[in-house]
Amino acid sequence: MKIISWNVNGIRAIVKKNFINDINKINADIICLQETKANVEETKNALSVFDEYNIYANSSKARKGYSGTAILTKIKPLNVIYDIDIEIHDQEGRVILMEFEKFNLINVYVPNSGQELKRIEYRKNWDKDFLNYCIGINKTKSLIITGDFNVAHQEIDIARPKANYNKTSGYTQIEIDGFSKFLNNDFIDIFRMRNPEKIIYTWWNYRFRARERNVGWRIDYFLIDKKLINSINSIDIEDKILGSDHCPITLELNVNNI
Repeated sequence: MKIISWNVNGIRAIVKKNFINDINKINADIICLQETKANVEETKNALSVFDEYNIYANSSKARKGYSGTAILTKIKPLNVIYDIDIEIHDQEGRVILMEFEKFNLINVYVPNSGQELKRIEYRKNWDKDFLNYCIGINKTKSLIITGDFNVAHQEIDIARPKANYNKTSGYTQIEIDGFSKFLNNDFIDIFRMRNPEKIIYTWWNYRFRARERNVGWRIDYFLIDKKLINSINSIDIEDKILGSDHCPITLELNVNNI
């Protein structure tokens, strides 16, 4: 089974680019999208060309054209749950949980701490509450969490660590610690485990020719329950695929080995 995760930075914009061809070429069984920037109906309409997939979408209730997540899946889930049942966190359409026969899958778009770190305290609370939610889900079935976590976890994950540390959203100690707590609770950053020294990024600022110069950040992840380690065939960052300021990441899962 192949799972793809991609922050598309606006679903209505990206479908006008090479997105449809890229998705068809990857030919994933499950596609997790973040930052759709559209309501549920608009998201489903934009994705309706993919008629072999079941389409599920979550959208922001607080601001129009903001945040949002979607999952396209060829395998019909046993259950779908939107949000994490904490009102303050459930206003921006950031989480979709799907239950399948052998595992659970969460697609997440973690809040950005904002310019001048204005949302850093909110982000700290989000990280704590979302982790507790994931720990609870992981008790029922092995869990895969994927999406844009809006944090570069280690120096290797960011092109300019010293210039950004504790100054820039996505690379503060508060955010790093929040991510570390997932790893301390039996979740594995499977890409970094398989590629401990590989320098590769998933996001580049649109300004300053950052992608052309590969001045990027790795902020998109697959986190897996440690019990799934031997069920992962491959994990890749598709950094040659364009269309967004993020690139897709792909995971191949041996379901028969779970």
